[in-house]
Amino acid sequence: MTTAVAYPENDRSSVFAGADVCREAGFTLPKTTCRPLFKDDAWDFTDVVGLPVQLALCTRRFDFTAITDPRWRLVAKELVLAMLAPGHPAVAPLPRAHRTALHLRSCAGRLDELTRFFHWLGERGVPSLQQVDTQICEAYLAHRRYVRDERGTVVGENSPGTRRAAAQVAVDLVNYSELFSADRVPADLRPWGGATASAVAEMPSGRTENKTQPVQDQILQPMLAAALYLVSALGPHAVALAGEVRAADLASSTKTEGLSHGGPTFGTDVTRLLDEYERTCTPLPMVPEHYVTDRLAEGWSPDDPLLRVATGVLARQAGFSQFWSRRLPELRSRLETTVAAVGVEKAFARETEQVTAADGTSALPWTVPLHRPQAVALLGIVRTASIIVLAAISGMRASELMELRVGCRRPPEEPVAGFTRYRIASKVVKGQPLGGTDDEWVVIEPVYRAVELAEQLHENPEDGVLLFGRFAFSVRYRWFRNWVNSQAGQRIGLAPIPPGPVNLRMLRRTLALEMAYRPGGVLATKIHLKHIAVATTEGYSSRPGGAQAELLAEVNKYESDRNLDLVLAEFRNYQQGILPAGPGARSLTEFFASVDEKLEPTAAPAPRTQRSDRDVLNLLTKRAKTLHIGPANFCWFTDPSRALCLKLAGTPTADRPLVGMCDSARCPQATHHPCHRPVWAEHAERTRTFLGDLGKTRRTEHARLRNDYDRALRVVAEIDAAATDQPSEDPV
Repeated sequence: MTTAVAYPENDRSSVFAGADVCREAGFTLPKTTCRPLFKDDAWDFTDVVGLPVQLALCTRRFDFTAITDPRWRLVAKELVLAMLAPGHPAVAPLPRAHRTALHLRSCAGRLDELTRFFHWLGERGVPSLQQVDTQICEAYLAHRRYVRDERGTVVGENSPGTRRAAAQVAVDLVNYSELFSADRVPADLRPWGGATASAVAEMPSGRTENKTQPVQDQILQPMLAAALYLVSALGPHAVALAGEVRAADLASSTKTEGLSHGGPTFGTDVTRLLDEYERTCTPLPMVPEHYVTDRLAEGWSPDDPLLRVATGVLARQAGFSQFWSRRLPELRSRLETTVAAVGVEKAFARETEQVTAADGTSALPWTVPLHRPQAVALLGIVRTASIIVLAAISGMRASELMELRVGCRRPPEEPVAGFTRYRIASKVVKGQPLGGTDDEWVVIEPVYRAVELAEQLHENPEDGVLLFGRFAFSVRYRWFRNWVNSQAGQRIGLAPIPPGPVNLRMLRRTLALEMAYRPGGVLATKIHLKHIAVATTEGYSSRPGGAQAELLAEVNKYESDRNLDLVLAEFRNYQQGILPAGPGARSLTEFFASVDEKLEPTAAPAPRTQRSDRDVLNLLTKRAKTLHIGPANFCWFTDPSRALCLKLAGTPTADRPLVGMCDSARCPQATHHPCHRPVWAEHAERTRTFLGDLGKTRRTEHARLRNDYDRALRVVAEIDAAATDQPSEDPV
């Protein structure tokens, strides 16, 4: 740690003087770790137990030396520690202090912005925080609002998040001013009238659509198809390739133990190795192209048969650290003989198995022979494919992916015969205490297999070690897309991936949309994505109101169109003499009569007449809005006070009928139509069958079924009677 100089203090020493930063913040450190003290100018939290893997190393180190003024450096320390330890006796009484500890990432961001603010004050010649006023706060916000080039010309505008950070500096200096011992802002300073930093920065309210856009379909489809193909088709072969690389590293790496730097047996041992190559007809290893370029620059002839031979690899295979150039002349003839006999080839994936191309057109080797860097790069591409499958189909956050460890796959379960449930375990970090909370995700089999492949490709696949660790997805995805679009990806039939942004948040948003557009999808999305509030899921899933609301609006539109078509069909039946039946038939018939009257040319007040379907629909629309479809009737819910179902349920003020409780033979707003006749006739037939099967002693049940049977017959008879142009038939 760097020891701080003695700070000039005003009237009293800091309340944190001599404090152990981690002890005050409640952080746990290993016993052998040096503990950061308040007096230090650098606080290192790298080894704090429970920090999320996602937290970058630079964020774990707080450097106060960038603040040159010793007084302001002390202010920064006091402010940061107060945010880390809100329960400290000197912090808790402050009326506007945070009541919960800020995350290290948040504190690092506050320190960066505070350093920037102090530097800006120094450039403006402000000697003390006592001179900070509303105008200075507004000037700094304006300074941070815009992006300027080298000449100071405005070339753009910063995001609301940047503006909020700038406003938050002034707000923090006001809220914690009583705590500062070396310098502080005036006690009566209230920048922006006491408004919050979010309000000052004009941050979005959160009630609108999530600003993270989903991955475009033209990108998502080829990207996910390529990732699934690499995981399923090439994954097992990549595992074998990883084994080749590890074996070669043990046998021919410069770090291999026991290598000799030379000796009298060098030529003999190399010759014996070359004999083995010839005996097994194995091509000699080839050097990568950049080594060939270096050799040409050193004066090698382009026609030299040894130009591409990896002599260093041969030396290490023979037990020596390198192939000394002075030993090449004595072995050149022997090397050229072996090259002529077996040739030179890239060292990895020489014997490859056949796979079906991604487009299904042919069978071909899963890869061409590779140099070691190419083999390592290909393994990285396959590992990235497993990350893409895992992120796109599981919806896990970046922090949750980075917390995955080898052995995270839970044993498959079979709660129902024929259905397998797969789970993977990780930690929820966002919104959780330090160390995160252990949790599990239910996933589908491709995700489970992608995790399995990542474990098999791991360099140290021991239970408990990090599966991926901290990774930069944007970089990995760029390499993945470039490989898919390269000759290697096109060789195996992968569709090119168009340019466009893809990140883990976009993949999570895409999955949220796909899930939320299904019945009950919003709740399912909330549970699976582990959101705290449904409002968050609504923002993920669509525009204001959420995907469920949009789906409901779409369903309602289809219902409205269907109801209008039904009303029009019944109106045409009325015009043909096929009338409705049931208690509500008279009211509906009167309505149809009034509409029909308006359509008569003689009744029209003007020469124009209404004869098209569109004009008829306009007259029927209001009544169509009251139509509710029952299993054996139409309910015209025009007056809730007359609805029999609401009276029986004791809810006379409801705005919708209880169709499941409908007794259409008695409700004054129910009607029966020819389309309902088969339902009633079938009911009558079944009831008669039940009556015939009842014993003579079951008189109560016989009476109830008899009434039900008579009612069904009566409804069928009424429907037949109302259809004046159709002959009445015996229903049973």
